[in-house]
Amino acid sequence: MAFEGLTEKLSAAFRKLRGKGRLSESDVKDAMREIRLALLEADVSYKVVKDFVKSVSERAVGTDVLESLTPGQMIVKIVNEELTKLMGGENSRITISPKLPTVVMLVGLQGAGKTTNGAKLAGLMKKQGHRPLLAACDVYRPAAIKQLEVVGEKLEIPVFQMGQGDPVEIAKQAVLHARQHGNDMVFLDTAGRLHIDEELMGELQAIKDTVKPDEILLVVDAMTGQDAVNAAQKFNELLDIDGVMLTKLDGDARGGAALSVKAVTGKPIKFAGVGEKLDQIEPFYPDRMASRILGMGDVLTLIEKAEQAFDEKKARELEAKLGTDKFTLADFYEQLEQLRGMGDMSELLKMVPGMSSMKNVQIDESAMKRTAALIQSMTPHERENPSCLNHSRKQRICRGAGVKVEELNKLLKQFDAMNSMMRQMKNPKMARKMRRMGGMGGFPGLPGM
Repeated sequence: MAFEGLTEKLSAAFRKLRGKGRLSESDVKDAMREIRLALLEADVSYKVVKDFVKSVSERAVGTDVLESLTPGQMIVKIVNEELTKLMGGENSRITISPKLPTVVMLVGLQGAGKTTNGAKLAGLMKKQGHRPLLAACDVYRPAAIKQLEVVGEKLEIPVFQMGQGDPVEIAKQAVLHARQHGNDMVFLDTAGRLHIDEELMGELQAIKDTVKPDEILLVVDAMTGQDAVNAAQKFNELLDIDGVMLTKLDGDARGGAALSVKAVTGKPIKFAGVGEKLDQIEPFYPDRMASRILGMGDVLTLIEKAEQAFDEKKARELEAKLGTDKFTLADFYEQLEQLRGMGDMSELLKMVPGMSSMKNVQIDESAMKRTAALIQSMTPHERENPSCLNHSRKQRICRGAGVKVEELNKLLKQFDAMNSMMRQMKNPKMARKMRRMGGMGGFPGLPGM
């Protein structure tokens, strides 16, 4: 994940401060030097780093901090607040036009992930109740039109295209088509180049002048670091963009683009692509990202992911089953699948406060897959009545799943333990004790916490 190196270096600097009962201005100066180096190594713009460190230093050498009983914690709080401010302060949304359809123009350099991430954004808007239309305005790469049609089909979003014609006319006709067919949002997938050139910018300006988009979103690849920031600055100068969407924030990007782009352009980051799957896009919250960078977790995003992954109706049905001791392996499988649907478990654990700094936490994703295969290899009767699993049944199930019998026996023990724990949870006194203990160890592959 982006910022991993930065998180480690900042955490090391803060540990030194927390180890001191009182801080001197010299201590603060040393910490600021480490923070400056960490930010520069993360590919943050030099000017942005200089201004950021100056702001933090001015606040950190105040009487309230130096004379505090917990000065280290106060400096972490200041850095958190300044990071949040640096990235925009608060979440910025897409401007929805009172006159439909809302037109969103997607621009960016070739290879930034504009087509796929534009479709992801349209998919996110669809989940929020909108009726989006994707428009293929990149006429220079035939594959771009096909790519948009493929992702549109997967997301069940219509795609408007007129082949390799005039992109300005295609954009104009797409908006007209949306108005006539009840689409309340249009996402214009425009052409990109390997580098900004006069021809590209002239075409984008012509589209802007013709359809007058309500929102111009610049898609930038977080992996390109300062190149992404330079591109953002140039696009903003020529098109006056409304916001930025960062892509590939799940990769090994050093994170400099996320920390620099708002300061350089004055325009907010509105969305972030956090994976290759079509649902892996998030609204960008500066305060939450600052917490992640500082290793403080991101509980709100974790809760939102859980709400999206877990079916409320099924949750009520499960609660009823737990009250009558009817929790089966079929229910266990259903819960496992919903948990896997939340995304990469190692990334999810980093959103839990304190977990990002734990190096020895191992997530065995393959164990979860093997468990799913074992349960899928059972008959409906066996899932409902695991006590019927004799040696021959176990051998058949394990052949179907491609695992050893020992692994099935381990799963059955885990399932029995989980059932036992749930029976104990009915006792209010025991429930309080279990909650204090915490843990995710009931699912294979997940550590106890």
